[in-house]
Amino acid sequence: MSAQTAPATDRPAVLVADQVFITRDKVLVAQGNVEAFQGETRLRATAIRYNQATGALSIEGPIVLSEGENTTILADAASLDAGLQSGLLRGARMILEQQLQLAAVQINRVEGRYSQLYKAAVTSCKVCEDGETPLWQIRAKRVVHDQLAQQLYFDEAQFRIKNVPVAYLPRLRLPDPTLDRATGFLAPSVRSTSQLGVGLKLPYFIKIGDHRDLTLTPYLSAETRTLEFRYRQAFVSGRIDFDGAITDDELEPGETRGYLFGTGTFDLRRDYKLYFGIEVTSDRSYLSDYGYSDKDRLTSELTVSRARRDQYVRASLLNYQSLRDGEDNDLLPNLVLDGEYQRRYFPTSIGGEVQLSLEAHSHRRTSDLSTDSVDDIDAEADGRDVSRINVEADWMRRFTLNNGLVTDLQAGASLGLFNIAQDAFYTERHYELVPHTSVSMRYPMQRREVSGVVQQLEPIVQLGWTGGDRLNIPNEESTLVEYDEGNLLSLSRFPRPDRRERGAVAAFGLNWARLNPTGLDADFSFGHVIRANADDAFTFSSGLQGTRSDFLLAGQLRSDNGLAIIGRGLVDDDFEVAKAEMRGVWDFKRGQIAGSYVWLQEDAAEDPDENVSEITFDGSFSINNQWQASADWRFDLADERAATAGLGLSYNNECVQVDLSVNRSYSSSTSVEPSTDIGFNIGLRGFAANTGTERYVRSCGK
Repeated sequence: MSAQTAPATDRPAVLVADQVFITRDKVLVAQGNVEAFQGETRLRATAIRYNQATGALSIEGPIVLSEGENTTILADAASLDAGLQSGLLRGARMILEQQLQLAAVQINRVEGRYSQLYKAAVTSCKVCEDGETPLWQIRAKRVVHDQLAQQLYFDEAQFRIKNVPVAYLPRLRLPDPTLDRATGFLAPSVRSTSQLGVGLKLPYFIKIGDHRDLTLTPYLSAETRTLEFRYRQAFVSGRIDFDGAITDDELEPGETRGYLFGTGTFDLRRDYKLYFGIEVTSDRSYLSDYGYSDKDRLTSELTVSRARRDQYVRASLLNYQSLRDGEDNDLLPNLVLDGEYQRRYFPTSIGGEVQLSLEAHSHRRTSDLSTDSVDDIDAEADGRDVSRINVEADWMRRFTLNNGLVTDLQAGASLGLFNIAQDAFYTERHYELVPHTSVSMRYPMQRREVSGVVQQLEPIVQLGWTGGDRLNIPNEESTLVEYDEGNLLSLSRFPRPDRRERGAVAAFGLNWARLNPTGLDADFSFGHVIRANADDAFTFSSGLQGTRSDFLLAGQLRSDNGLAIIGRGLVDDDFEVAKAEMRGVWDFKRGQIAGSYVWLQEDAAEDPDENVSEITFDGSFSINNQWQASADWRFDLADERAATAGLGLSYNNECVQVDLSVNRSYSSSTSVEPSTDIGFNIGLRGFAANTGTERYVRSCGK
């Protein structure tokens, strides 16, 4: 804007009109489609009279005065100086950033920086010519717009809803829409819960500099006195974000409660990346009581990594905090060191690809007991600490025959070194050398129909062998095994190298897909694993017990009208289902409806130790251009009760956004009580930078 750069009077002025002449009194008169330019200031009017003796401009309306893309002034008549920077405009209306409208009896412009509006009405709602009162407005005796500071100052301000006064403030300062960040209060919100009662949140934003800020939000109710905070800072090579709260409430009298979540990312030299994450809380129920997070395990992490085309390296330090009932953090491996290095080579002499990998891992428990305590009878040492190093080398090569058969060969070996400390049940040091090899074959086939539909069929089979015997070490990392389409052709389906499948194994499957460019797409996958010897490390729910695995079934359906269904499951020979999940989504013009079902049969060797059967629904619907509704519901079929439910309603147009939400949690434990949470928030548009989000602009009636 001109006021922020060079004075407009230092720039040449240009005047264009249908007629231009000079009177006997040496007054320059321009009439008909008059336009005047000076710098970024542009004036359009019916006529302009310029007195060369005084340097004053007398302008006849209708007048449109624009300063760049941010400010537009409409007026009936005006008296301005030659630089269009100072003067008086009568019957004027100022529009800022095409969002905020300021109407006044007159506007005094001072040096192109200040605009003083008298008997002003301010709103971001659409103002119609029929005189209909806007949804909301601020009436003031005087409003001063500081164009350089990007601020609005109100004297004797009155906030009105549909012309009904609801609040009075003798002095008020608000940012104009061109200002991205400024110190001041943000829109308040009301939150009501069954545990904390009705409370008010009033955020206060503090601009510390161009690259950092702090938001403090007092949260007050009859049951709590909480201060929430958020700190953000951007650096040349990264950024950090911290969210947290400090609480004194009646739920835990005499206790100081709180939480801190934070993340940071930085670009280091030589393509390295640094990431850190902090998640801590004072007690198990705090995050749930205040609705800050639904996590039941918190992870703090410090990681340095680098990824290149043929190389990957990572080193991580992690700390875990469990919020689950019945889990003692002293007995969990909550401090973890983990690192890996991978390198790829492409030797021309033997062809294919060689992969070398090194993985190091160590975790420790806070407990120093080398045996099982009386309070935790599980035949495991309560203070066991484990460290390991694994080195692996693999050679892989693919052959594609003339008949279309694709063959993948793999051969390699791994070396593992393990150290078991603080455990009276296991010896301290272990090592193993494990060779492995496999051959996989797939035969992709395709058929194209006259209608344009394409069908694809691909049978696959793998034969593999892994040598050696399993070490007598505890299962610390591979307690949960997932068997799905992604690891059907893996030589080991354990997630970590402290466990490996041994002996001869065969896997076979079938992939089928139907692609219709104008209709229904479908795909289906089938898989089965047969091994020479059963592996007792696999649990029932893994689907890999015995010498023959469960049948892996997975499929998807997608239509061009927005309907999509995806499902997968594990079924044994007796048609007993160990795991199953299905989700369907229907996207339509005015919203979305989605539902899912999850089934997990009880397994004493894994969590959970009882059946899991849940159904969920969620959806959103645009009632019209201004009203949107949403809902979600989760029902526990195993316990025959609802788990969570929520409703949301929002109103959104060009000048206001209103959000109402109601959420109910039925879950209960020794640390978490059932609760109902009601949230209400009103935001007035026009006093902040444009977010760029879509919003509906109302139209004027007749």
